Amino acid sequence: MKPIDSKKIEELLTRGVERVVDRDNLLARFKSGKVLRVKHGVDPTAPFLHLGNAIPIWKLRDFQELGHQVVMLIGDFTARIGDTSDKSVMRPSLSQEEIEKNMKTYKKQIGKILNLEKTEFVYNSKWLQRLNFAEILNMAGNFTVAQMIERENFFERYKAGKPIGLQEFFYPLMQGYDSVALKADIEIGGTDQTFNMMAGRVLQRAYGQEPQDVIMFQLIEGLDGRKMSKSFNNFIAITDEPKEMFGKVMSMKDELIIKYFILCTKVSMAEVLEIEKELKEGKINPRDAKAHLAKEIVVRYYNEKLASEAEKEFNRVFREKEKPSEMPEFEIKEKEISISDLLTKTKLAPSKSEARRLIEQGGIKINDKIIEDWKTIIKIKSGIIVQVGRRKFARVK
Repeated sequence: MKPIDSKKIEELLTRGVERVVDRDNLLARFKSGKVLRVKHGVDPTAPFLHLGNAIPIWKLRDFQELGHQVVMLIGDFTARIGDTSDKSVMRPSLSQEEIEKNMKTYKKQIGKILNLEKTEFVYNSKWLQRLNFAEILNMAGNFTVAQMIERENFFERYKAGKPIGLQEFFYPLMQGYDSVALKADIEIGGTDQTFNMMAGRVLQRAYGQEPQDVIMFQLIEGLDGRKMSKSFNNFIAITDEPKEMFGKVMSMKDELIIKYFILCTKVSMAEVLEIEKELKEGKINPRDAKAHLAKEIVVRYYNEKLASEAEKEFNRVFREKEKPSEMPEFEIKEKEISISDLLTKTKLAPSKSEARRLIEQGGIKINDKIIEDWKTIIKIKSGIIVQVGRRKFARVK
């Protein structure tokens, strides 16, 4: 065990942290010198992790550097239900095949942040699929229907007459039992996980274990101002290419700059506060602060060289109004094609309906000419450049 680093512990417990339960007990655990088991879980509901997912994983790295045992839980069983803590509707069920496909590269992605040799990876199907009905009934007896319904998202859905699946009530029990199975000393997660993490404390007491302490982090908004989520498609994936990552950060709302500095970078808090002060006083342009932020984020997941190249490419396209030096190319065999079909074939729109929406909003250009009518037919010639918004391009060959 390394010597206790009080300064690092204080930053770990404050930076981006909304609440700690039980802080005094946790501090005593740190001072005891015991190697603590620190748990965090992620459900493989998509094949990538985003910056919001990464916030607690970076905290796990802090625990690793302090000499504690990090336990990274992949929720291959809980993903069958999907956590609805922040959802206004039931999640669709995932097949085992989808779950396995989604989590295929999770370890590699997490390796961008954690020291994999010092990380204990576990999968909750190992114990959850073995539970018998008697054990599930015993666990359920520790909670009431009123407690479940009082949760904000369930209460709103109940008032609105939206369905609440009975299986959704079992999600906190499963996450709570994960802590029992792992004998977790600490669980960390976003504030949307509060009920689930507190359920772990309840069940650990029921099973005669000392309850885990809980660290809850602020949630981060995505590019559209809502919570960053795979469901909302407003995320920045940690596997996004450097240029894409840089461009996405530059497209976010100015009011999110400081929050991103706090939650998504290791820029010192003293420097963050100085940037915040200068923004308020108008001493720096939000665009410049955002460029600084974008570079810090790209460096964190890649390196300085790629971050500099991403910044140069961004400036080339957006300041100097030039086309990207590189863009994906697609072979189109038709001599004529509708604009909506062209957008889907070049993967610039996921569907014809989305293509039509983009066209009606004036966000589509062919060789710099805005396309205003979704019924437009495009004559295909090699070298045509299709543009969606300010950042997405494709070349026809």
